[in-house]
Amino acid sequence: MNRVSKLFQPINKIPKSATIKHKEITSKSQRLMLDLGIIKLASPGTFHLLPLGVRALEKLKSFIDKEMHKINAQKLALPALTQAELWEKSGRLNNSAELFTVTDRHKNLYILSPTHEEAITDLLASIAPLSYKNFPLRLYQITSKYRDEMKTRFGLMRGRQFLMKDLYTFDIDMKNAEQTYSEVIKGYENIFNTIGIDFNQVLAATGNIGGLISHEFHYTADVGEDKLLFCLNCNYKGNVEVSGMDYCPQCKSNKIMVKNGIEVAHTFLLGDKYSKPLNATYLDRNGLTANLQMGCYGLGISRLLGAAVEVLSLEQELRWPLILAPYKVVIISPKAGSKEEAFTLGFDQELYDNIDQLDGYAGNVLLDDRNHLTIGKRHLEARRMGYPYVIVIGSKATGSTPLYEINEIVTNKQHLLDRNELLQYFRSIQ
Repeated sequence: MNRVSKLFQPINKIPKSATIKHKEITSKSQRLMLDLGIIKLASPGTFHLLPLGVRALEKLKSFIDKEMHKINAQKLALPALTQAELWEKSGRLNNSAELFTVTDRHKNLYILSPTHEEAITDLLASIAPLSYKNFPLRLYQITSKYRDEMKTRFGLMRGRQFLMKDLYTFDIDMKNAEQTYSEVIKGYENIFNTIGIDFNQVLAATGNIGGLISHEFHYTADVGEDKLLFCLNCNYKGNVEVSGMDYCPQCKSNKIMVKNGIEVAHTFLLGDKYSKPLNATYLDRNGLTANLQMGCYGLGISRLLGAAVEVLSLEQELRWPLILAPYKVVIISPKAGSKEEAFTLGFDQELYDNIDQLDGYAGNVLLDDRNHLTIGKRHLEARRMGYPYVIVIGSKATGSTPLYEINEIVTNKQHLLDRNELLQYFRSIQ
């Protein structure tokens, strides 16, 4: 049974005027996640991810895995250290200012990888040439990445260590590579639709990674570091890095709108930018060697978690997408010594077991058993944590037909339901 009294959740109870560098925190997601024991600062740009934060990330990773499997992507894990000579071959070694590098005892230079295009291409090259029959090939991982950020900020949204899902695809020609690109884009759209926060897919610059075409996925927010152009005439959407801020590059209209965006995913159609210098090839139908055509697709998992909280939260209360909430349902038992406690003995555990057995709720119920605290105080804490549904066992539960108060945190709605109605209520939500 999941109990609040057993959670490792170091809530910050120090007055804000006394908190270390609190005045430098400029995003509500960072402040709330620090104050409510979701993350803890380890060093500039790195964070301890505490149990509630891990629960949310594991849920995110789980349904991303499912979406990757739908597009026939296979999961692997590449080393965090990549030989610097591979980056030299691709031309990126001297064009990347934010690389962490290490040198081993033999004076060999390695990169603590911010991304793995060179590593995955070298893997394919090491077993090349493969037959054309082995393609398309789609390989992805979910691992920590590292970047020597010039200015770390916004908590999980811009740090030196971050969790990323990176997918690398290999096709025998550009036509097939473009088809793969379209399929992955649809997979990304499914992921963001499942999360349920409005997002924008925009044309983007290829930048340091390179390639033929690129798109970004953004949540719009005041703290967003990118400027996005929206054409009100032809519905064009693009990062201003590729289109400027004065008019639409597609229809030339000046009926435009510019918003701040938080980039949470980035896709690239690479062509042979990496396969050619790193010699990743295949054998075609005629037995001739040809370069593979590639794509790479990043999704910032820890950044997405921070961005989702940033977009949804209130200034003093966390809010989660339902699918990412560490727990979906919190049950608050009566205060110790109250008349409600005597009349409702065991009701909390019975409700817990009933809801936990429903599809989609196993492991997602939390009992606030700190009955030395008032119901009101615990309800306020549950609300501030953003748990989507809070059940209060109060005075209405002492009648001949016990009624339970259901609080929908996002909508501010309350319901009084008996046990059967309550269970049907949660079935209908699922």
